[in-house]
Amino acid sequence: MSSLLILLVIVGGLVLYLLGIYNGLVQKKVAVDNAWSQIDVQLKRRHDLIPNLVETVKGYASHEQETLEKVIQARNAAVTAGGGSVKDQSQAEGMLTGALRQIFALSESYPDLKANQNFAQLQEELTSTENKISFSRQHYNDSVALYNTAIQQVPANFVAGFGGFTEREFFELDEAEKAAAQAPPQVSFS
Repeated sequence: MSSLLILLVIVGGLVLYLLGIYNGLVQKKVAVDNAWSQIDVQLKRRHDLIPNLVETVKGYASHEQETLEKVIQARNAAVTAGGGSVKDQSQAEGMLTGALRQIFALSESYPDLKANQNFAQLQEELTSTENKISFSRQHYNDSVALYNTAIQQVPANFVAGFGGFTEREFFELDEAEKAAAQAPPQVSFS
C-alpha cells in the first residue's frame, strides 16, 4: 500500500511539474503575442500619419511626385504586409523607413516646407512613433528570445513538442536599416 502511495505521489508530482512547464511556455507565448501587438499598434499609427505628411509635402514640393509616390507605395506595401510573416513585415517597414528618409531630406531643399508648422508637427509625431516602434521592437525581440530559449531547453523542449510550441521570428532590421543605424549622424549648422 505504501509503495502504491509513493508511486502516486511521484506520478502526481511529475504531472504537476509538466503542467508548470506547459503553463510557463503559454505565458511566454502570450508575452510574445502581446509584444507583437504593441509593435502593430505603433506601425498602424505610423501608417496613419504618412498620408497627412505626403499631403503637406505636396503643397510645397509638387514636382517631387516620384518621391511622394514611393512613400505611398512603401506605406501600402507595409500595410499589406501586416498580415504576413514577421520577416515580410520587417522588410516592408524597412522600405517605408527609407522612403520616409527621402521625404525628410526633401525638407532640406524647401525652406518653406521645413518652416511649415503642420510639417514640423507631423515630423515630430513620426519621430516619436519611430522611437516607440524601436522600443516595441526591442521588447518583442526580448520576449521572442525568452520564449525560443524556453522551448529549446530540456525538459521543456519535450513539453513544447507535444504542446505545439514553435520558434518565433525576430523583428530584425533589414540591411539598409542596419547601414543607416551604423552610419554616423550628419550635423550641419548652415
